[in-house]
Amino acid sequence: MHDVRRRATGRGDTAPALVRRALATVREDVDAAIARDPAAQSRLETFLASPGLHAIWVHRLAHRLWRTPGWRLPARLLAQLSRAVTGVEIHPGATIGRRFFIDHGMGVVIGETAVVGDDVMLYHQVTLGGRSLKKVKRHPTLGDRVTVGAGARILGDVTIGDDVQVGANSVVTKDVPAGSVAVGIPAQVRPAVPGLTPEEMLEEIPAIFI
Repeated sequence: MHDVRRRATGRGDTAPALVRRALATVREDVDAAIARDPAAQSRLETFLASPGLHAIWVHRLAHRLWRTPGWRLPARLLAQLSRAVTGVEIHPGATIGRRFFIDHGMGVVIGETAVVGDDVMLYHQVTLGGRSLKKVKRHPTLGDRVTVGAGARILGDVTIGDDVQVGANSVVTKDVPAGSVAVGIPAQVRPAVPGLTPEEMLEEIPAIFI
């Protein structure tokens, strides 16, 4: 998994450089959303009408503020505003990778110490939650190219490996090895079928229900 926690903050960038980076990120996010959402009709529609993308973009700003001394309260307030508008709650402390997409968006919760890799997709009502009240790493770490089905709960400081698919309404409280499928309550790990996309996996393991 690419370690998104070690990425440079870019605080020394000039304003034009920051704008260029932000626009490039927006284009990348929109293209990733279109590639994963068969209902998307155009880049403009996706840009204007995707609450999942809006929540991600606000989070990127809130996360930058969170990492800046003295700006944590504004970061939390910005995150709460995003939650009210989009129905997606992402703590500004969460670390999110590139080309992240939340389809539908409503009811998604991502905790403070969650770490999400690149090319990850979540459906609605997914929770990346904690199982501890201590100020420790208490939320999940998701690898690259992970897909999490609607209503799934991934709880605690667990690691979800690269290319994992988590079925709808599953409850995951243990590590899931790379390249596998986790379905059920509690989630049971099954091997993925090599060479099949998440959509094609539906025919092999209907319980994915994404």
